[in-house]
Amino acid sequence: MKNRTGNRKPQAHEQRTRRFELRLSEAERAQFLELEKVLGLSRADIVRIRVLQHSKKMLVNTTKIMKLLDSIGTEIGRSGNNINQLAKHANSLQQQGMLHSAILRDLAPLLTEYVRLQRELEQSIRRLIRLIRGQT
Repeated sequence: MKNRTGNRKPQAHEQRTRRFELRLSEAERAQFLELEKVLGLSRADIVRIRVLQHSKKMLVNTTKIMKLLDSIGTEIGRSGNNINQLAKHANSLQQQGMLHSAILRDLAPLLTEYVRLQRELEQSIRRLIRLIRGQT
């Protein structure tokens, strides 16, 4: 029988008949069991991923990450809504001749920085999603 290497999945005729024992402290055991529960993976799968696949795959709770990304998207939407409300108010003030140039001067760099940060966040989220997809 050949030795398994890398990311190769076991063939149908290859049965996992060999046991491997691991000794842990109580704290390590509790941590391992929590990791198993959070990730939804068996202990054996956690070890296989981290050891046999040369740590190429990250062990992450994708459900939690997707929830966090969703909440980030919600916050970005709220920020955009707030900016639209500010723009509407500024247009209203400008039509009434009550918009001071100092307000525009102070607001312009803040909006520019907001747009830059939003684009950077979007790029980071896309990179993260590509990494997660590459891990599954």
